[in-house]
Amino acid sequence: MSSYGNPPENPYGQGDQPTTPYGSQPGYGGGDAGGSYPPYGGGGGYGGGYGEGPGGQGPHGTTEKGFFASLFDFSFSTFVTPKVVKFVYILSVIGIGLAAIVWLVMTIAAFTQEPLGGLIFLIGGPIVLLIYLCLIRMTLEFYVAIVRMSEDIHHRLR
Repeated sequence: MSSYGNPPENPYGQGDQPTTPYGSQPGYGGGDAGGSYPPYGGGGGYGGGYGEGPGGQGPHGTTEKGFFASLFDFSFSTFVTPKVVKFVYILSVIGIGLAAIVWLVMTIAAFTQEPLGGLIFLIGGPIVLLIYLCLIRMTLEFYVAIVRMSEDIHHRLR
């Protein structure tokens, strides 16, 4: 049997939404029989921002936990990634700097053994180090983006 021409069924299992005649608007906060709708810009769940509230509190009056409180939060209600990512990136840059020093020593050693090997080390070394730095940065940005999405979804579901 075809349902062509018939209105579609509600796939979400919710009751029928109130309908109003064409040209009229539903009552906002009034006593209409169809229920009340929130006024524009208020309480709809979209927008509204999640900036810091007064006194350094979060969007819903919750205070931010410190680094160690977040690190030892066994309920996993706060994320430690945004607090750690700068430190991890600094350590990565220092590690790549040390690798550059090792690369320089290996380049000098390669030039003493064979000039072609030294030339390959001279050209390929900085490219490899730059690629590693980019991959580390992109990975850390990915982790932070996932945490931010998770926090945003958590705040929207409240």
